[in-house]
Amino acid sequence: MKPFKIIILATFFLQTLAFCKTKTHPDQIMQSIAQNPILPAADQPDVYLPLLKGKKVGLVVNQTSILTSKNNIHLVDFLMSEGITVVKVFVPEHGFRGDADAGEVVNSEIDKRTGLPIVSLYGNNKKPSAETLKDIDIIVYDLQDVGVRFYTYISTMHYVMESAAENKKPLLIFDRPNPNGNYVDGPVLKKGYESFVGMHPIPVVHGLTVGELAQMINGEGWLKGGVKSDIQVIPVKNWNHDIPYSLPVKPSPNLPNDTAIRLYPTLCYFEGTDVSLGRGTYFPFQVYGYPDPKFGDFTFTPVSIDGMSKTPPQQDKKCFGRDLRNEPLTHQFTLKYLLEAYEISGKKEKFFNNFFDKLAGSDKLRKDILAGKTEAEIKASWQEDLESFKKSRNKYLIY
Repeated sequence: MKPFKIIILATFFLQTLAFCKTKTHPDQIMQSIAQNPILPAADQPDVYLPLLKGKKVGLVVNQTSILTSKNNIHLVDFLMSEGITVVKVFVPEHGFRGDADAGEVVNSEIDKRTGLPIVSLYGNNKKPSAETLKDIDIIVYDLQDVGVRFYTYISTMHYVMESAAENKKPLLIFDRPNPNGNYVDGPVLKKGYESFVGMHPIPVVHGLTVGELAQMINGEGWLKGGVKSDIQVIPVKNWNHDIPYSLPVKPSPNLPNDTAIRLYPTLCYFEGTDVSLGRGTYFPFQVYGYPDPKFGDFTFTPVSIDGMSKTPPQQDKKCFGRDLRNEPLTHQFTLKYLLEAYEISGKKEKFFNNFFDKLAGSDKLRKDILAGKTEAEIKASWQEDLESFKKSRNKYLIY
């Protein structure tokens, strides 16, 4: 799949499939899509401009913060063109332009195009300080999430909510569709295993938009000291959790297309092993392999790629494994590939590194795998937690 080059047609196709289930006449389908395009919050300026006029605004944004209805203009540029006083920009992992590698330090700087100060919220400074918020009247959060617990944009949102509450600043959350939002699955994070790749007791695939999750974070008292953030969510128009959504911009360097985004919750567990998931190729999160022919017939060699992976796992080594690029976009989270690679490796405890339990949200998954449990047995063990989460989740759903 080519990365987001025919995004409008791709979105149209996916939406058409969804509408086809209703057995609607094709002409009616086309008319309905044309009349009711999916509009993320950023594409609804009539709703939010009145809330921002006359105020000093701080933006939490990156390359995904665009208005698709206005030729993909960036939110920063659009707001400034509308006379909104943008004071500074806060940026998450991967930076303002979204070209920093996973885990790479993102520095604070001055944006050359706008002259605005860029404040990094990744690295040693993950939470806006009182100093950086003192000249701001209102904060706007607009980042495209992918609906997976260990994707760090929601961790950034947590800290922004917390700082906004502590400094009595209102927070406006621009909601966007969740491309993995049509189901809920995976182990729920356990107390004591919180980290920047898992801050909340939610499953791997949580089925929430950032707006819905923000409401849950507030409602469940997950912010430090139980503080409540003064949030207002601007919902997406013409979308619900059953409607597929194709992202107009890749959300981070190693999620280049819809297939990678759907496979991300399944393949990210390989980050907790020494198996390559394709970092250092142009199809990351769509393959996996290891430098040993017993892992499969498909081969690839990770190399350093500027703007994607400078030092990928198994760099410059020929890896053998599986090619999942033809996996359907209906793919849902599975342990199949992880369990298969574990069995082939024969490494037992040495198959896992120290990062695995953080991704899993506890040590239970690793121990279950070591005990030789099947996927069905492992999934059965987290159903009670999942059902409890779903009941809580229902209280915060917008769509």
